[in-house]
Amino acid sequence: MSLGTSKVVFQVLSRAVPQTVNDEPFFYSSNSTLPSKFRVKCKKKRASRHGDLIKCSSVRKIPLGTYPSHWMGISSLGNRTIRHPWLQSCKCQQAGSASGMGTGDGNGAWFVDNADKLNSINNMMDAPPVLEFQDVEQLKQEKKVLTSNGTNGTIRDTFDNISLNSVEEEAWDLLRESVVYYCSNPIGTIAAKDPTNPNVLNYDQVFIRDFIPSGIAFLLKGEYDIVRNFILYTLQLQSWEKTMDCHSPGQGLMPASFKVRTVPLDGDDSAEEEVLDPDFGEAAIGRVAPVDSGLWWIILLRAYGKCSGDLSVQERIDVQTGIKMILRLCLADGFDMFPTLLVTDGSCMIDRRMGIHGHPLEIQALFYSALLCAREMLTPEDGSADLIRALNNRLVALSFHIREYYWIDLKKLNEIYRYKTEEYSYDAVNKFNIYPDQIPPWLVEWMPNKGGYLIGNLQPAHMDFRFFSLGNLWSVASSLATMEQSHAILDLIESKWTDLVAEMPFKICYPALEGQEWQIITGSDPKNTPWSYHNAGSWPTLLWQLTVACIKMDRPYIAAKAVEVAERRISRDKWPEYYDTKRSRFIGKQAQLFQTWSIAGYLVAKLLLADPSKAKILITEEDSELVNALITANPRKKRGRKNLKQTYIV
Repeated sequence: MSLGTSKVVFQVLSRAVPQTVNDEPFFYSSNSTLPSKFRVKCKKKRASRHGDLIKCSSVRKIPLGTYPSHWMGISSLGNRTIRHPWLQSCKCQQAGSASGMGTGDGNGAWFVDNADKLNSINNMMDAPPVLEFQDVEQLKQEKKVLTSNGTNGTIRDTFDNISLNSVEEEAWDLLRESVVYYCSNPIGTIAAKDPTNPNVLNYDQVFIRDFIPSGIAFLLKGEYDIVRNFILYTLQLQSWEKTMDCHSPGQGLMPASFKVRTVPLDGDDSAEEEVLDPDFGEAAIGRVAPVDSGLWWIILLRAYGKCSGDLSVQERIDVQTGIKMILRLCLADGFDMFPTLLVTDGSCMIDRRMGIHGHPLEIQALFYSALLCAREMLTPEDGSADLIRALNNRLVALSFHIREYYWIDLKKLNEIYRYKTEEYSYDAVNKFNIYPDQIPPWLVEWMPNKGGYLIGNLQPAHMDFRFFSLGNLWSVASSLATMEQSHAILDLIESKWTDLVAEMPFKICYPALEGQEWQIITGSDPKNTPWSYHNAGSWPTLLWQLTVACIKMDRPYIAAKAVEVAERRISRDKWPEYYDTKRSRFIGKQAQLFQTWSIAGYLVAKLLLADPSKAKILITEEDSELVNALITANPRKKRGRKNLKQTYIV
């Protein structure tokens, strides 16, 4: 079918098939009543309202990417017009189609010019044009001949480029096939879509933390609708009511995930409704509420505004209220004396028992980043003054606390080795009563002469010396770590490349818990065995956080090297969730294949490396006010009782 004929067919069908686009899913005026229920509903009639236009046996979604970019539908975003690529297609023959060339194969398949589609994507990536299939096959044969003659340099480079382009194209196809729709609108991506695995568990749901790399990938490609819908619809699932029931989510909590379900409409047999069914941890393994969901939501909201230029979303009353509720939940007074967030095991990406309860670095880095993003987006009003004041105070205290007490390098390690214990005073050196014997033997040999990192956790008489990747990488991206510390973290990654990257980036933590330590800390968790899953397994999705951190520090070659390692096998291995063994040689024993955030993490890394300037939508720079506040507070000076009313508690 020629491209011109395809356009005619599409124009006819686009007028016949109804397009349901909800440009404003929710809007609340200042007098509106905020939602009190977690489940969002969308009614739809079972019988077609357009029976006179089209005869359908069923309707299915067409995956994004099936059409070339110039075929994509149009939807409105505020006062701007944006291409809307999510369309519907019928499985049956349309009455009165152009010369019968609608869906003549009976399966609703569209025949498009694949070379044109591939070239349009590669032009956006500044890559060489993709050849036709016959050209690729011919190139393979020529490569064999030239290799035997020893003159294969140029041809090999061209063939490698084609191979890498095919990996990216496959990744985009898989990402778009994972899109979830609600009332005909794209609303997120499912966690994994492995057609060979019937045991989906909860991987058929949309997880907030999992969607972040998917959302960033769509933003970087200029496809904003799905991210906007995700932000607004998940906001409606936020817990807005105070509750005294310990088994109900606290006010302001964002769900870990949600699922689109279709259920019969009560009292009307001719209709059904779609509902968004959230999970706040009640059904999760371990029954732990997600602390990081709300923090990631704020970070994505800022990225959407910066990338699309559409600030109307973050200025909406309901969105502003959602931001404030998350902040109030995180800034609430409690029994904890530290500026860090106190959380339980399993409340973040590591969602199983791994001994990270207390003040894990990952949560602190996301907390700091979300505070900076929220401060940037909050609209000034009288009711926000106290919240902004508390936010600024926490930023100063949290920044100093992490930089001073979580940092470890060879010099600091030697200092801890010589600590005195049982110190009682305001100017004690060993403030948390850390015993030098806690220094693990592996760290003495592992710590390089150049480089350092932020430890995983800090509590009274306890330092978790493990290296946790996400916390360190996001500390760099958010400027929680100083410039010197950020460079030192990347120095350590380069120095310990064999341990942290090996044959597939990137270790979620290092080292693994083994032996009796594994039995006690994990409870002999059969999924978190040594060098597997969260216990020092390798997670390809961490590629995008690594890339953001490297670009911020003007060292993108580190991320490019890691992406090159991943490209050698990640497509061949069917995009696993994680890898096992110390050198990441095996696909994880319980890893889901076609894991969406593994796919999206790779794509975001490629897009950012192609245009590093786009990383600014995720990076937060340390501002001069915060630096001056740290200097003014002078946290290093000795403190007596007369200073107990000092604003910044460090």
